[in-house]
Amino acid sequence: MSKLALNYLLALTLSATLLHPITALTQSPAPEASSGRIERKALQTQTDMVVAANPLASATGRDILRRGGSAVDAAIAVQLVLGLVEPQSSGIGGGAFLVYYDRQTKEIHTYDGRETAPAAATPNRFLDEKGNPLPFYDAVIGGKSVGVPGTIKMLEMVHKAYGKLPWQELFQPAIQLAEAGFPISPRLHTLLSKDPYLPRFEPAKSYFYQPDGKPKSVGTKLVNKPYSQVLQKIASRGADGFYQGRIARDIVATVQNARVPGDLTTKDLANYQAKERSPVCGIYRVYKICGMGPPSSGPLTVIQILGILENFHLSALKPNSLQAVHLFAEAGKLAYADRGIYMADPDFVPVPTEELINPEYLKLRAILINPNQAMTEAKPGQLLSKQSLLWGSDNAIEFPSTSHISIVDKYGNAVSMTTSIEDAFGSRLMVRGFLLNNQLTDFSFSPTVDGKPVANRIEAGKRPRSAMSPMMVFDQNGKLIVVVGSAGGSRIINYVAKTLVGILDWELDSQEAISLPNFGNRNSATELELGTDIANLKIDLEKMGHSVQIVEQTSGSHGIFLTHQSLIGGVDPRREGLALGD
Repeated sequence: MSKLALNYLLALTLSATLLHPITALTQSPAPEASSGRIERKALQTQTDMVVAANPLASATGRDILRRGGSAVDAAIAVQLVLGLVEPQSSGIGGGAFLVYYDRQTKEIHTYDGRETAPAAATPNRFLDEKGNPLPFYDAVIGGKSVGVPGTIKMLEMVHKAYGKLPWQELFQPAIQLAEAGFPISPRLHTLLSKDPYLPRFEPAKSYFYQPDGKPKSVGTKLVNKPYSQVLQKIASRGADGFYQGRIARDIVATVQNARVPGDLTTKDLANYQAKERSPVCGIYRVYKICGMGPPSSGPLTVIQILGILENFHLSALKPNSLQAVHLFAEAGKLAYADRGIYMADPDFVPVPTEELINPEYLKLRAILINPNQAMTEAKPGQLLSKQSLLWGSDNAIEFPSTSHISIVDKYGNAVSMTTSIEDAFGSRLMVRGFLLNNQLTDFSFSPTVDGKPVANRIEAGKRPRSAMSPMMVFDQNGKLIVVVGSAGGSRIINYVAKTLVGILDWELDSQEAISLPNFGNRNSATELELGTDIANLKIDLEKMGHSVQIVEQTSGSHGIFLTHQSLIGGVDPRREGLALGD
């Protein structure tokens, strides 16, 4: 493993107790809660770049690129290492979306590795005996929340299309690291300390915690031979090694024998299909913005926010200014209102994608914004297709976990991939060295509202709506200029939109834009990031009619800004990622 990555991880370990100690002591536990802030400087390279959420993963990706691997090859190797060293956020027990830019054809391809509901799933899955939604963690913990994992099938699909190195070779770094052991990072330790559920379940308890119940200390070496064995099987047999045979049977047994059992079957696993879908693209000023389409609502909602802001002169406003935050929050209210009604799995419901990003429609939405006064809760827009008459509002709860990977290779190809097991540590069920997702809680718990079906209700074989927002930006000449995405639950949309406004309107580089304080509105309270200067706007925003909350906003944004001379990497200071390249 790269000496630079190991030195960086050591620096993280030594500094763990120095990062905002007051914040760490006073904040209540939260999924993917803050583990401190490390200020960053932009990395500039000439040829290629990998930006990922852990130094060991970034170093793995950079090594793959140095061997002549493609951006897809690097993304696969990075994901396999992240599943080991950042297991709370993503892994082979979860799902992912990947956006790929092919430099030779100048085409964008988007791949859907989102989990699916088991064949036995019904719309009442997360309702109690009285028909009321279950408390969130009653639904999350155990087998009932586990969807069919999709990451491995998706990675195999994109490798067949765009891989350069042999499939087996991409597994070796994670296999070797799992067998040799890796040090527990400060962030992983913090999240282990704050999670009240994981210590209740074996084998996760023995793997992550000491006999006294406390998490193993920062720097402790974790060896994960079961994970290594799983990767060896997938390396030799392909995705079938995961979705069929012993590994599949062990996944099903873990889900079905949990304290809160689920109904996943080996047939569900064997029948899973990753999909290539059409990207969603829109124009913002002179730029073309593209990303993953439904069942992700993320890029579609980001494009809506930007399309609404198109009608305001943001470049004349300073970053973090009162007026900029007000306009951004109001645009967010309008876009999230549409998201809650219209967006879901397009294989099950018709998603009016083109109507939602039509510039004329967004201009009408922008007219609803008063520059001096906040609106109350926004209502979804009325589309020509009258689809708002069909659907009830969604009440899905989406917590901020997840991980994002941005890569550009020496051939000019790029990957923007967001990957997740949903909540921190997912369902808390561990099998063969990896954690299983709880993605089914991304569905609306209520299948109907006010007598109308919810578009994002649970159905057999359906993919839950997601906020993951892997995106790319192209200039007026069609040149790729930004690769970006973030972790962070339903706030991902605001995190990515803020970063794009920072780059495209305020002329910041990717690091400066990502490091800006987070802010936004999800059609409820206007949220300002705790511990930043932007929190000082609270009183003035309240005078404008905003309901304001000052909260942790632990984004995990990772981006690459491509100029004519270099690649500029941006790493979120709120996590422990690293940009590397040549």
